[in-house]
Amino acid sequence: MSVGHFPVAASSTTEPVVAGRRIAVLNWKDPWHPDAGGAEVYAWQVARDLVTAGAEVTFVTARPDGQPGDETRDGIRIVRVGGRWTIYPRVLGWLARRRRQFDVVVDCQNGIPFFSPAVLPRDVPVVCVIHHVHDRQFRLYFGPVVGRFGAWLEGPVARGVYRRGMTLAVSPSTAAAVRDRLRWTGPVVVVPNGADASASPVVDPAARDTNPRVVCVGRVTRHKRVDLVLDAVGQLRSRRPGLRLDVVGGGPDVALIRQQVVERGLDDIVTVHGHLPSAERDALLAKAWAHVSGSWGEGWGLVVVEAAAAGLPTVAFDVDGLRDAVRPGRTGWLVDEGDDPASRLADGLDRALDHLAVPAEAEAMAAECRRWSDSFRWADTGRRVRAVIGDLLAPRRVPWAAGNASLLIRTDRPERLLAQVSPLLPYTRHVAADERGLWIVVPAADPAAVRQVLVDAGVAPEQISERDASGDELLTGVPVRQC
Repeated sequence: MSVGHFPVAASSTTEPVVAGRRIAVLNWKDPWHPDAGGAEVYAWQVARDLVTAGAEVTFVTARPDGQPGDETRDGIRIVRVGGRWTIYPRVLGWLARRRRQFDVVVDCQNGIPFFSPAVLPRDVPVVCVIHHVHDRQFRLYFGPVVGRFGAWLEGPVARGVYRRGMTLAVSPSTAAAVRDRLRWTGPVVVVPNGADASASPVVDPAARDTNPRVVCVGRVTRHKRVDLVLDAVGQLRSRRPGLRLDVVGGGPDVALIRQQVVERGLDDIVTVHGHLPSAERDALLAKAWAHVSGSWGEGWGLVVVEAAAAGLPTVAFDVDGLRDAVRPGRTGWLVDEGDDPASRLADGLDRALDHLAVPAEAEAMAAECRRWSDSFRWADTGRRVRAVIGDLLAPRRVPWAAGNASLLIRTDRPERLLAQVSPLLPYTRHVAADERGLWIVVPAADPAAVRQVLVDAGVAPEQISERDASGDELLTGVPVRQC
């Protein structure tokens, strides 16, 4: 029923069938694009799951130099059209010419939407996937004028075009930003990333360096703020003369960060590796005490959960996405930015290293990190996306809405009740039962409507305890028993 602090599903309802359905997945890049990142992993894993379930999937994406315009991988047809910016009108035109060839479209919004509902028949469901809200990034990368235009496309324009669709957010932070900053009014369901795309390294505690060593893993781009990590480590060098930092990951700013290492006089304690093969990266993780991030915000902390799979806790700022991926005091530490974020990060990292210097504390946190990472599997991500698609193709009695409910139903026959009501409820895929009754989480549904379905099924109103679903419940899809 529960493992440590993290819940597991006791049972689940019958999964929807997508076999034979024709599904288009629209994503800016594919995993073989030179600038591919976590969003491409997500889109491809979802596409693979749909194919495994029997769907016919076409993955429509940009075409970088040297890649074919049409090929098949993992049973998925890949259609590549357009470049960095021309992809959007090119994909829209491609889809308009094939507007009746697909049963469902999964439209991944990476800042600039594809606007697929504008060319599709009203009866073709569109699932819009949003990893994070880009409004600040638009201004950072393109300046105030172009930044405002990008934010206008992402916000008011997209809000109108996608108003009838279903939105998937990869974390509670993204779901909140979609509602608060983009002012989305339609249903938003949290479907997080998995953490098992590749085998996690088996870390031997004896391999850990005697002196503190930290790693900063991920694409090296401006909004990741690796420079703050350099500043934090620089502030700690006098207090911790043995401290070392490894920066691992490719990206457009690798050369700039290497230059900043030299300018700060940190080349004796900091190594900027760039992209590394998995074996070399895992060897560095095995030596490290902790993972550190300076990012100003994420949709979800995929690298945080991947580091946790290796038993590494993360020190990061208390910002969107990272506050979902880090469980404070259990799988890492969150730091307030304040007026001097580099100093705050240095202080947080210093406290973390003091904690991790105690072998028993380090081992306990490593075990907790692995348990947390084990909560996220790509098979679960795919299953939850299929659940949403299945409900859109076969609407339930309770329509999708903006609410989230977690309910305890006191009954001595939970499985019978679940079989009776689940065909009426959207996305009721994860449930749990204990001696007090049946627990369910119903994301993106009106709690009052769910309660009425239960009453109509013969449950007395006083036997139903209800509250808003927690962030952990929305992430894992599994109820936490604390009504």
